[in-house]
Amino acid sequence: MLSLVIAESALELVPGNLQGHSSVRASARRLGKKPSEILLDVSWHFAAMKGIENEIKRGRPDLVHICLLEASSIPLYFENKLSVYVHTIDDRVITLGRSVRLPKSYHRFAGLVEKMYADGRIEEGGQRLLEIAEMGFGELLEKIKPKQVVGLSSTGAASTYQKLAGEVAEDSCIVVGGFPKGHFSGSISKHFDRTVSVEKVPLEAHVIICRMLYELEKRIIT
Repeated sequence: MLSLVIAESALELVPGNLQGHSSVRASARRLGKKPSEILLDVSWHFAAMKGIENEIKRGRPDLVHICLLEASSIPLYFENKLSVYVHTIDDRVITLGRSVRLPKSYHRFAGLVEKMYADGRIEEGGQRLLEIAEMGFGELLEKIKPKQVVGLSSTGAASTYQKLAGEVAEDSCIVVGGFPKGHFSGSISKHFDRTVSVEKVPLEAHVIICRMLYELEKRIIT
């Protein structure tokens, strides 16, 4: 089965050292939750995030939401030929269940993810929708055991979606960055068998996912 990993994703709960900041406390009150129970979001926590480690790669859970909607709204996923994972910047892995229809509303998605952090998983009718576990990127690859790991990055060797789709085996793993700016860290890219650039200019992750999966879908689903 083909795997998609959205890696180093800008999705995390507010870390402990930021929970006392006024902007974090204000948004927590607005949501009726504790500061430790809400997602870090630069839209609300910009002041609190100034100067934190990896600042440009954090606090954008909305990007992860869009990426997941793209990956889970296509035949490749509905026909159980694609597994989807989110690896977060703080080394947790979210596994998307089978035939999950995620909320289109970001606010509902954020609430669902916050509940998942609290409970460890989201289930409905006995079916696992989302599950989270502490897990590094390398550990996730050991679990998936892909034939090949391909990282999509503007720093990679030039190719095209069509060409790469023809070269990737169906049990490979495609890795796309789940952050707004920057590049994969060395701890992630060292696991790639290939690093490929499929665009002449950098595009947002959800666009890359959409175009790459479409080309793979045309080949895998006949």
